[in-house]
Amino acid sequence: MSSEGWMSVRKLAEAYWSQARADYAAAVTLLDAGVYFASVFFAQQAAEQALKSAAIRKYGKTPRGHNLIQICNLLEAPIEVMNAAAELNPEFIATRSPEAANGVPAQNYDRKSARLHLKCAQTIVDWIKASQY
Repeated sequence: MSSEGWMSVRKLAEAYWSQARADYAAAVTLLDAGVYFASVFFAQQAAEQALKSAAIRKYGKTPRGHNLIQICNLLEAPIEVMNAAAELNPEFIATRSPEAANGVPAQNYDRKSARLHLKCAQTIVDWIKASQY
């Protein structure tokens, strides 16, 4: 059964939006705590959940995968949102996998990097909120 089968499209979009806000709050908390790789991961997740919420509202189904750029293309996002998505896109894997990160993810991020990624997530979340998808 698809995820759309267990709840209405509207409720599913709202659930993704709620999760986006929770993921963003987690990213902020982890940045403040100095857990930078996890802050970056949750920033990416906040952006992904927000974009999926908008896509569900617009098209009535959940986009598959984790490619933020593809979802932005689907939503015809402006260039600043596309740039933010491009910055966040690889972090889904790089924050979790030593192979993808060419090292230990927990050692690859610092405060500056985490702040950059949080700003990118905020750009995407703000655009979705303003677009009222």
